[in-house]
Amino acid sequence: MRSIPLTFCAAAAAALIAVPAPAALASPAAPAGDDDRRTGTVSVTPSTIAPGGKVELWVDVCGKGREATGNSDAFSSEAHFRPADDKGLFAEARIRDDAEPRSYDVWVTCKDGRGKATGTLTVIHHSRPSPAAPVKAGGGGTATLAERSTEAEGPGTRHAVIGLVLAAVAAVAVALRSSRRRRGPAGS
Repeated sequence: MRSIPLTFCAAAAAALIAVPAPAALASPAAPAGDDDRRTGTVSVTPSTIAPGGKVELWVDVCGKGREATGNSDAFSSEAHFRPADDKGLFAEARIRDDAEPRSYDVWVTCKDGRGKATGTLTVIHHSRPSPAAPVKAGGGGTATLAERSTEAEGPGTRHAVIGLVLAAVAAVAVALRSSRRRRGPAGS
């Protein structure tokens, strides 16, 4: 019977000893005036982009200052943030045309000096894929053979003579037909 009160007292003593430990392990209090310093993360959209592209930057650490500047080795110029909503600031940044393909740090500093944010973006180089052997439409494999034979030969003397004979026959047919219409019917 005596073990229950003894167990209860031991548990209470252990709890009292354990409670002050987190307070002792906590970091020392910040000096007066620095309690307003904020750190955060820059949201970069898209986070992977090709040189020459534009990214959108969002940050919410600047509080009352509502102004900030952002920079990165990948940017062509400094990004100037403007209020976007009640929570944060927005900016756009253009990626340098000569940016190397790798990850870049992005850092934002609030104008009032009381907030900073960091983020990353990745620059990649796109190469447009092109077919190794473009498909010739129609004829399957024979399209290539037929194309080569007509390119090599082209219209020669034989084709020119045939064309002239056909044109002469057409001219004679038109002349005969128009002369019959002028004469009228034979029986009248």
